[in-house]
Amino acid sequence: MVKVAVAGGSGQVAREVIDALVAAGKHKITVLSRSKASPDGTVALGVGWRVVDYSDTGALVEALRGTHTLLSFVQLLSDPGCQSQKNLIDACVTAGVKRFAPSEYGYGSVGSVNLPFWKGKEAVREYLKEVNEKEKVLEYTLFMPGLFLDYLATPYQTAKHIAPLDLIFDYQNCRQFMVEGHEDAIVTLTTAADTAAIVARAVDHDGEWPVNGGIRGNRVTFSQIVKLGEKVRGRPFTINKVKLEDLQAGVLKTPWILARKHSAVSDEQAPEFSTAVPIGMMLTSVSGAWDVGDEFNRLFPDYQFTQMEPFLANVWEGKP
Repeated sequence: MVKVAVAGGSGQVAREVIDALVAAGKHKITVLSRSKASPDGTVALGVGWRVVDYSDTGALVEALRGTHTLLSFVQLLSDPGCQSQKNLIDACVTAGVKRFAPSEYGYGSVGSVNLPFWKGKEAVREYLKEVNEKEKVLEYTLFMPGLFLDYLATPYQTAKHIAPLDLIFDYQNCRQFMVEGHEDAIVTLTTAADTAAIVARAVDHDGEWPVNGGIRGNRVTFSQIVKLGEKVRGRPFTINKVKLEDLQAGVLKTPWILARKHSAVSDEQAPEFSTAVPIGMMLTSVSGAWDVGDEFNRLFPDYQFTQMEPFLANVWEGKP
């Protein structure tokens, strides 16, 4: 048993992972949070709760004394300049924390130039490289499951904590965006439950973590997502193809936009994100950003990942 700290533990992805760690029953878990109140049920699960100030590195060091692994889920939109995560990294080194996982849980190792709202991921990756430049002082991995397969069930919720979210793949209304000439761009889709289960296994793992921590549930093309959608929905999809040059110019020429926003996006930010998200997703898919590796698949070859077709067939059976 080791001590595991979870920064930003009240978020959706964090709570999925916390549940998986609690179910494993192998470690002492403490949530680090700015909030003085824990979400309903977290403390009842036997998880500790510690209020921290992410701007106070000295206090973070004290909070992390004796910690083996720190999993960060700090919300990037609320961490200007990524200072909170940089302070956590510094505190880990000083406190002697062995392992750190930054707030990733998305696309692969391709840069975030077309995903400005995720620019912080790149900054933290670079900071971790700098910290370990002369010698390895902090082991880390980038947990990358691609997109959550659960989002293709929107508006139905299939994960305990991950809420439905509109994407460029809309199974409810049988429609999808696609870049003209790039119909075979790759997307990795992994359920939230599988992602959490792999993270829990990674915490248990005695060997060294891979830096690029790909978690590959399903590796499919845009065209295959349409084909499967038509099969499980029993009707043809409307494909809205966009030109690459329009996306590169920041222009989205589509008859519909993403209406459902992520909980981290404010009402003021929502109009901008309804355009920036689909443009960013399509541009990065063309560059291969969502074709994540299978590093953790190979590390845990016995794990059986949820497959798209039976999962989505079960979700959409009998739905209008």
